[in-house]
Amino acid sequence: MAWFRRSKENISTSVPKKDIPDGMWTKCGGCGEIIHRKLLEQNLFTCPKCNYHFRIGSKEYFGILLDAGSFREMDRKMRAVDVLGFTDTKPYKNRIDDSIRKTGLNDAVRTGEGAVEGVPVVIACMDFSFIGGSMGSVVGEKIARATETARKKEKPLIVISSSGGARMMEGALSLMQMAKMSARLAQLSDAGIPYISILTDPTTGGVTASFAMLGDIHIAEPSALIGFAGPRVIRQTIGKDLPAGFQRSEFLLEKGFVDMIVHRKELKSTLARVLNLLGS
Repeated sequence: MAWFRRSKENISTSVPKKDIPDGMWTKCGGCGEIIHRKLLEQNLFTCPKCNYHFRIGSKEYFGILLDAGSFREMDRKMRAVDVLGFTDTKPYKNRIDDSIRKTGLNDAVRTGEGAVEGVPVVIACMDFSFIGGSMGSVVGEKIARATETARKKEKPLIVISSSGGARMMEGALSLMQMAKMSARLAQLSDAGIPYISILTDPTTGGVTASFAMLGDIHIAEPSALIGFAGPRVIRQTIGKDLPAGFQRSEFLLEKGFVDMIVHRKELKSTLARVLNLLGS
């Protein structure tokens, strides 16, 4: 008995997979929705379904808040030095070099001058992607210099915080930045220059314990984690369950720790109104 064999396959039963570039789709951390990257950018990196605010960096914030072409960066080349010779899982110097290579940034904050709907400002924005937005000597010095520039030029200061706290690789040197920046902000206040602090997810540790909570106006993004120690550390310390939403911006607004919660789409217009009300 002869067996029939097809000499060629006329009908293909397999469907060829289309190549999908990496990073084209993103999963929402709030509702799990799968969002196209282009749609996410058009929505200012917020979920169109649940309004979840994705973490973004200084480049995106400057593009959202500042008038086109107005930003002029200050102290761009400043970078950290490993004065303690610190090593954990890797030498601190290598960690700095790796972070610079991966992020294209020299440290966890960028500062400069720009304009918000025509109002000249001095602005600083932290980048969580650089060693968790940790506050070391460079972060402290750059924000202190930005504060001094705001005072001398009589321009309002805006600082956008996103940080895990002080940078442990610099030990006491990182903690000293808290006093330095607080002193500069006190001088800014004495001069009657407005300081607006914008709190994003997360703003914790020594950043919260210093400049982030010393503003004339505190604006938070929705559901941002804001506090000193993290919820897990506090729970372990006091041995009790924490209230629902503890340390989230909505809870802090209710308790009076922040002045307003503003969606990222409305942040620029809100800033402009506040600056005008403050007489800038």
